[in-house]
Order: sequence, then C-alpha cells, then structure tokens
Amino acid sequence: MTTPPSPVRIVVADDHPIVRDGFVELLSTQADFDIVGVAANGAEAVSIATECKPDVVIMDVRMPVMDGIEATRRLTALADHAPRVLVLTTFHLDVYVYSALRAGASGFLLKAVTAERLFDAVRVIAVGEALLAPGVTRRLISEFAHMNAEPESRPAPAIRARSLESLTLRETEVLQLVARGLSNPEIAAHLLVSEETVKTHMSRLLSKLGLRDRTQAVIAAYESGLVIPHSLS
Repeated sequence: MTTPPSPVRIVVADDHPIVRDGFVELLSTQADFDIVGVAANGAEAVSIATECKPDVVIMDVRMPVMDGIEATRRLTALADHAPRVLVLTTFHLDVYVYSALRAGASGFLLKAVTAERLFDAVRVIAVGEALLAPGVTRRLISEFAHMNAEPESRPAPAIRARSLESLTLRETEVLQLVARGLSNPEIAAHLLVSEETVKTHMSRLLSKLGLRDRTQAVIAAYESGLVIPHSLS
C-alpha cells in the first residue's frame, strides 16, 4: 500500500460526546495521527474541515443541523484539498451507508470497530484507497442499488453513457468484475493477468469516469445499468 501522509490529519464528527471523545482518545494513541478538529454535527464538520484541511474525516451519519450524508457530499466536492470520508454506522448495510457512499464517502466502519481496525481503516483511506471489502460490496449494492437516488446527485444518463463508451473492452470487464465483488487478485486470476495490470486498468477507468476510488466505481457500475443487482444471485 502507498505510504499515508505523516501525520494523517483527522477530523472526528459525531453528535454523541462519549463516542466522539472515545474515537479521539483511540486515534491519539497513534504517533502518525494528528486530530486537527472535532465536530458535533455535519455543518461543523464542513466548517472545520474547510479551515483545517484534514486528510480524513471520520463521519457519523445521523447528526443534527446537517447530517453526515450532506456533509460528506459537500466535503468531497471541495476544490481545495477535499478530504477522504470514513463513515461510522451502527448496523451493516444501513440504508444511510449506501447514501453516504453515493455522496462520496470512501468506506464505512461499524462504531463497534476494534482499535486496530480503526487505525488500519484511517491509513487506507488516507492514501486514497477505498475501504469496502469485496464481500460487503456484493451485499451492500445488491440491497440498495435499486433505490431511487436524489435527482440532483445523479448524473444525466447521456453523460453516464458517454463515459462508459470511453472505456476499453478490458476496462469495462474489470469494472463489471469489481462491481460483482471480486478483489484484485480474483480479477487477475479470472482474466489471466497480473495484479499490477488490474490496478492499471482500475486507475485508467477511474480517471476516464471521473471517479475517486473503487467504491464510487462500484456504485457507478450499478447506477449506470452496466451491472444489474439481481444478476448476482
């Protein structure tokens, strides 16, 4: 994995002080982490992150004033140093998780996560990688891809079609396999190519589609109709 920035600048956003303080205390034990701000709602998270320019925002979803979904949407749209967002959730496959991922979050964790898992997740997110295990990808998208998205957050079908047409046949194949929940090693084995070749195809298709990471690629594949959720079963 690429080396994360050192220190990783972090903002923690959660409306429950005990939860928020607990995450801050845990993260502060790591020499390569720097907590640059805390927020009690989404509006505060956006304001603090805009000023402090963190690498990662750990974001609760259900918060007053502005929820974590809208805050994520605003943060990932920042032109100047848009942070990566790691969403906290109480339940796997929460409907809010899918909405947060659509809004630009790079992954999610349960609030009951272990300390080591939290540390690893922050470092993964900080280097620009998506935190969404292939198995979770399959279940999450199958469950929620049928939901209607907000009109303002979904690109026009013609734009999606033109973007997909820019992909090579192999890039399209890689995107379909990613959306079906295959890991890079599994894709490499399926296509009889090296993992590095798969990574190259991923990098190119992300660039062509204007997407940030693997998570966004999975969502785009389903919402464009390239992969149909019920075809997984």
